[in-house]
Amino acid sequence: MLKGHLDALVLAALESEPAHGYGIIRRLRQRSSEVFRLAEGTVYPTLHRLERDGLVTSRWTSASGRRRRVYRLTRAGHEALLVRRLEWRTFAHAVEAVLG
Repeated sequence: MLKGHLDALVLAALESEPAHGYGIIRRLRQRSSEVFRLAEGTVYPTLHRLERDGLVTSRWTSASGRRRRVYRLTRAGHEALLVRRLEWRTFAHAVEAVLG
């Protein structure tokens, strides 16, 4: 169900503020009313790809003695999210027109 949309969902989860991987998973679960229950093994490869593509950047932080990699959107990431939202709205509108 998420195939092809995970990049956009992760970008949207980072739009308001930076987060570490588990924080992104938690945000997606909360915002989707528990529908999106993603495994860490799904999100981290997506984050690495988005970072390689210049859409997110990361830095190491420490919290409670634990090191975490925190991700945030870059300017290009914000722009990509705008494009993906437009694409999604166009697609969703077309599906709704067909399925009614």
